[in-house]
Amino acid sequence: MNGNKTFKIDSIGSEVMKKIEVSLLNQKYPIYIGKGILELAGKKVQEIFSGNNIVIITDTNVNLLYGSILKNGLEKLGYEVKTIVMLAGEKNKNFETLSMIYKKLIKFQVTRTDMIVALGGGLVGDVAGFAAATYMRGISYVQIPTSLIAQVDSSVGGKVAINLEEGKNLVGSFYQPELVLIDPVLLETLEQRVFNDGMAEVIKYACIRDEQLFEWLFNIKNKQELDESLAEIIYRCCEIKKEIVQRDERDKSERMLLNFGHTIGHSIEKVFKYKKYTHGEAVAIGMHLISQKSEYLGLSERGIAKRIKELLIKFDLPYEIDKGYYEKISKETRNDKKREGGFLNLIVLKKIGEGFIHRIEIDDFNDFI
Repeated sequence: MNGNKTFKIDSIGSEVMKKIEVSLLNQKYPIYIGKGILELAGKKVQEIFSGNNIVIITDTNVNLLYGSILKNGLEKLGYEVKTIVMLAGEKNKNFETLSMIYKKLIKFQVTRTDMIVALGGGLVGDVAGFAAATYMRGISYVQIPTSLIAQVDSSVGGKVAINLEEGKNLVGSFYQPELVLIDPVLLETLEQRVFNDGMAEVIKYACIRDEQLFEWLFNIKNKQELDESLAEIIYRCCEIKKEIVQRDERDKSERMLLNFGHTIGHSIEKVFKYKKYTHGEAVAIGMHLISQKSEYLGLSERGIAKRIKELLIKFDLPYEIDKGYYEKISKETRNDKKREGGFLNLIVLKKIGEGFIHRIEIDDFNDFI
């Protein structure tokens, strides 16, 4: 699946640790991917952080599973470690949670020479990253993603944000981590629906940039085969994102490709108040709907919507929604971050593995879906 790609490898016992380096205009940082890497988090933090105080930000679910492992590992190396636990759930990705974090950071007397470690899924990474970006005008932070959707996507690239009632991720920043540590072992505790949620983002990467990955997913025989290849799948998705982010850190052009399915997906999440569909499920529906229309308009190769639908079904992801919700979805899209004045940048596929930006007038979006 990786073709002629060469991994940078360190050792973790009998396993291997894959390394990707993100090189931006003003910053470089490594991404390490390997089974058991959570146990080595302290040593990796030592390589990039010379301070004494670390604050772990996590949520109620992840803290019970992995909070003490990370805290104990850091403390054994002499760090003073505090923990801030936020409530799990998309509804808590808001100003109230952010304010609680700020107050805790002040209580702990955190300064700009200290560090935040985000331990959790995409929600934790986004909120903790935004807190790091804005507290005292910015302090260092590390991402340790614990969900598949965070490991393949949201922990890399520096997008951090919170939600408003009016829409998802409307208040945020671009603020890169100093380090990303990805441990596929942590995925073993995910509920199947949450794991499938992340597979929607994997499918997204295959659709926009890697036809070989799409075909491999299409032909996979069983869960064991998938599980055995997770580290390589994560690596490939992170590699694609790294390449795109290095060319367009601020989401002005090529990085928009990463939003395939997200314009409709975010609107679906909002219409259903973040209750009926997970993020990945909403994006899955978005990818299929947008491909149906782009195929009909002659923007995409014939048959891609059907193939996407079949792959989504394979991973127990939805692909359609009652047409009665289309008007509400269209209305919510007017608050999408990718809107530019009276226009909206939609991501469509020329073919599987090749996405591009299609610009339409916002008033035409209802007809587009």
